[in-house]
Amino acid sequence: MNRIDQRFTDLKHQGRKALIPFITAGDPAPDHTVGFMHALVEAGADIIELGVPFSDPMADGPVIQKACERALKHGTCLSHLFTMVEEFRQSDTTTPVVLMGYLNPVERLGYQAFADQAASAGVDGVLTVDMPPEEADEFGPILKARGLASIFLVAPTTSNERAATICAHGEGYLYYVSLKGVTGSASLNADDVASHLAPLREMTGLPLCVGFGIRDGATAAEVAKVADGVIVGSALINQIAENVDTPEIIPGLLKAVLGEMRHSMDALNRN
Repeated sequence: MNRIDQRFTDLKHQGRKALIPFITAGDPAPDHTVGFMHALVEAGADIIELGVPFSDPMADGPVIQKACERALKHGTCLSHLFTMVEEFRQSDTTTPVVLMGYLNPVERLGYQAFADQAASAGVDGVLTVDMPPEEADEFGPILKARGLASIFLVAPTTSNERAATICAHGEGYLYYVSLKGVTGSASLNADDVASHLAPLREMTGLPLCVGFGIRDGATAAEVAKVADGVIVGSALINQIAENVDTPEIIPGLLKAVLGEMRHSMDALNRN
């Protein structure tokens, strides 16, 4: 069983919701990323989304755009990400890792080479923001043959017809974008999220995970009431951005932010 599927199976048995942090690989410098990943796990991360730096991250707001810029200044590329995951796997063989990014770096490397190297490194899933399922007929089977889950986005504006197509192609979990806009947008409404997730649950048995607009423990807990997982990125990357000159304190800051979310989400089970 893929590590992603196993993790959601375990969480369901525990009556808990997945907490999925996102960080950009190589931000603020490549030698910090693996330490950040371990810190996130220590704080309660169930799955880690590792962003592939790209020069034109069109779905991302200024916070993650600047994270990409910091990473790219150090020349961070896919080969570095594979090395990071390999290093992470030396001491963590159970936490799923999803690579999240854009198609251009993958196409430059080649689908086969990317999938081979990702699987060998210990990656579990791939979310390519700008590859819709209608265009994944070549890439999807290559990933599947190597045990890598193809993860897709669904937006509030996605029609039911197209959502059904996405659900048919998706694996691992479905990433529901809670807001119209880019990452780091201001606010979200849990009732509105719930109303959009309801028809998706009729289309798929995949876990439904919600990202965009998760700022703190309170918003994480609200979303966890209606979703199977909570995805947080900008709130963590803000901590990195504000402390690029003192990277040694960043792991503790990441743990504080994510730990509050974990505590608030787990409190749902105790109430």
